[in-house]
Amino acid sequence: MLTKRIIPCLDIRDKKVTKGVKFKNNIVLGDPVELASKYYDEGCDELVFYDITASAEGRPIDIEMVQEVAHAIRIPFSVGGGISNIEDMSRVLLAGAEKVSVNSLAVKNPDIIAEGAKAFGSQCIVLGMDPIAVDKPECPSGYEITVRGFREYTGIDALEWAKKAVDLGIGEIVVNSVDADGTRNGFEIGLTRMIAENVSVPVVASGGGGCSAHLAKVFTDAHADAAIIAGMIHTGEYTIPQIKNELVELGIPIRQKW
Repeated sequence: MLTKRIIPCLDIRDKKVTKGVKFKNNIVLGDPVELASKYYDEGCDELVFYDITASAEGRPIDIEMVQEVAHAIRIPFSVGGGISNIEDMSRVLLAGAEKVSVNSLAVKNPDIIAEGAKAFGSQCIVLGMDPIAVDKPECPSGYEITVRGFREYTGIDALEWAKKAVDLGIGEIVVNSVDADGTRNGFEIGLTRMIAENVSVPVVASGGGGCSAHLAKVFTDAHADAAIIAGMIHTGEYTIPQIKNELVELGIPIRQKW
């Protein structure tokens, strides 16, 4: 049985890790390199690094920060935010990241997925999606894709977008529920399960993780391959070893510390 992955998320703004609720009221939580090193030492499986204001501000991703994180850890990590073209993808990968996450860019230019997969391999290209629950005829799944940090609604149905991205060559999908983001009340199970059951690539649950039981539920009930966590570890309430031990007790297949 494949083990489930635990992935801390570092949302970066002005070179600091921040965290908010539903993309709002972010507070500063620490230095990204220090936190990356800490979670690496504790035995996390991967890391995610998002330059959360780069796309909205129309600037490139902070490559120096990517390089610093790459030098501090020896596990795969994914980088998103401020990616505008194939050249940006190349710079991120050459800086030490294993994966590039595209979100707003992919919605604007879906062909970038196929171009990235052809240039670097599907395993390097991750689709980040920020769906929100809606009641609109153009979104039969019940979820609409938003972009630019939940600043814009797109009219695109979340499930159809996930399927299209897979057809274009995406290697993994991160499903970040806007409604659950930062609430720590649990992942959005129905949304995650809907995507996971309808695509052939790994699905990563994001948004709402507050305790180990939430992770266990999204793994078993929603068939997520991995879960992104942030607030529950950034605050010090949980550690990676504690989460992994509790998941093992709950019967979840987890890779113990390397």
